[in-house]
Amino acid sequence: MLKRIHHVAIICSDYDKSKTFYNKVLGLDIIAENYREERQSYKLDLALPDGGQIELFSFPNRPERPSFPEAQGLRHLAFVVDDLDAVVQELEDKGIPVEAIRVDEFTGKRFTFFQDPDKLPLELYEA
Repeated sequence: MLKRIHHVAIICSDYDKSKTFYNKVLGLDIIAENYREERQSYKLDLALPDGGQIELFSFPNRPERPSFPEAQGLRHLAFVVDDLDAVVQELEDKGIPVEAIRVDEFTGKRFTFFQDPDKLPLELYEA
């Protein structure tokens, strides 16, 4: 029935800052960028390496996230990486703070968290 995630939609507070973060810092290629006049909103489609996408939206007067990170709903986005240490170093070299690396008690895999410009928690999970 379900095959994979097609996209994840993110509403940001500062479109230009988030566009730079996802495109330049994380290196996701831009598929399409559109401004929707009737909604006063940008929609930016970014390509993930596995064929999935991140849709980045800007909306005026959007509410803030109710709490961090245990609010009901989506908790975080996780990305698979081959070399966790290398990706952490690359992010830190770009000025992005990264939490200490932890080990999943059930799988034995290493992982860590960092944040996007709106403090959305993003996880790196070593393959």
